[in-house]
Amino acid sequence: MDASQPERQHILVTGATGYVGGRLVPRLLAAGHRVRCVVRDPERLAGHAWRDQVEVVQGDLMAPEALAPAMQGIDLLYYLVHSLGAGEDFARRDREAALACAATARRMGVRRIIYLGGLGDPDADLSRHLRSRQETGDALRQSGPPVTEFRAAVIVGSGSLSFEMIRYLSERLPIMICPRWVYTRVQPIAIRNVLDYLCAAITCPESVGRIIEIGGQDVITYADMMQGYARARGLRRRLVAVPVLTPRLSSYWVHLVTPIPSNIAGPLIKGLGNEVVVRDALASQLFPDIHPLDYDRSVRLALDKLDANRVETTWSGALSSSQGKAVPVALINSEGMIIERRQIAVDASSAAVYRSFASIGGTRGWLYLDWAWQLRGTIDRLLGGVGMRRGRRDPVALRVGDALDFWRVESVIPDRLIRLRAEMKVPGRAWLEYRVESSVAGRSVLSQTAFFDPKGLSGLLYWYALYPIHRLIFSGLIQRIAESSVTTFAEPTLPPVRGMPD
Repeated sequence: MDASQPERQHILVTGATGYVGGRLVPRLLAAGHRVRCVVRDPERLAGHAWRDQVEVVQGDLMAPEALAPAMQGIDLLYYLVHSLGAGEDFARRDREAALACAATARRMGVRRIIYLGGLGDPDADLSRHLRSRQETGDALRQSGPPVTEFRAAVIVGSGSLSFEMIRYLSERLPIMICPRWVYTRVQPIAIRNVLDYLCAAITCPESVGRIIEIGGQDVITYADMMQGYARARGLRRRLVAVPVLTPRLSSYWVHLVTPIPSNIAGPLIKGLGNEVVVRDALASQLFPDIHPLDYDRSVRLALDKLDANRVETTWSGALSSSQGKAVPVALINSEGMIIERRQIAVDASSAAVYRSFASIGGTRGWLYLDWAWQLRGTIDRLLGGVGMRRGRRDPVALRVGDALDFWRVESVIPDRLIRLRAEMKVPGRAWLEYRVESSVAGRSVLSQTAFFDPKGLSGLLYWYALYPIHRLIFSGLIQRIAESSVTTFAEPTLPPVRGMPD
């Protein structure tokens, strides 16, 4: 099959658990293509809505003998993997993986590879990270079928690695002591435009064998990016550039302030000294129907995703190792939010567990340390907030839009999930989600997740100052919900009613 033909193709996506790959797959499916994903751990695709619409093959790009079955009958391959989090030898690992994958692709009759690499003048003194991204493209061309290589700088989208670093620094530091690289020019591009180019290349024969630089409308500096993000969030930020912050010191600072570890931040920061802007107009010539967004619009679209709690993929999805079974308690940072997730096995049906957590609040109360919830409501009223007086519409049933004490019901999936959005006064935004999954022999797994999106440094201080009491309350609350599932809600009965709150 010729790659220029618009008919449905059989496409293999590597890096489907990653930031770009996880967003590309549904685009390809919507266009009518057959999609196969090769991943080291298939369980890490379980949470994606498109999981049942794709073929999944277990394989490792560092083990080429296992890749041949994944490439059987494939027309086109997307190469979207990166070993940045694998340690100091990430460049060698990327090069070897690309050589092995491309050679197998050629042997198995794959007609074309589309690769997303890094922008930067190849004749300049590029950082090790940027040089590696371009060397990976060279390795694919060296031993594989024809390659279309897109090169991009910072990808602006909820959850992308470079943008999340900008986001965290802007959110948490009202005054930022910055190294000189903040005044390096960069041409950021919205994730949706990146996906536009990756998809459009399928039906653009002129893009075969080409290196195509892509970027958004604006050529700005990293300082402009941080200030633009701050404006979009209604924050005032002051940047002070100093010459003494080395890349190593900067990486430690990023490690301290953001969830990005220093072994990943280090190579990234060294690359921030390189100017990364589009130097030719080939992208606009080959894809005249794609109109790149400006930076401000890209930021607002990314924040809209977060506001709607619709972040599809994150940088950490690919770089973190698989955890297998979920841990009972996890406190993590993701998509700009602090997340505390607890899980517990319950000797009750999923329907009973759902009835237990769907009926909390109101006249039933909050099951554990209810006086602390009432005190929080009283404080909120004194501060001009809604407090706990609103109760709930129905003692058992919930629907989207209901008020529930100082929460608002944001999402309901009967017998499975509820998500509550906080309406009390807090320096940021908060959600509380309950989810139940059926297990075996009538048992279930109950998950309780608290999300907090801190606004500025005050939000961060608020979270950590109250975390000890929150930890006590939420650990007790999930236990009481589990107990109630067995003792009260094994049959669809009404919950016990206590006195009305003050």
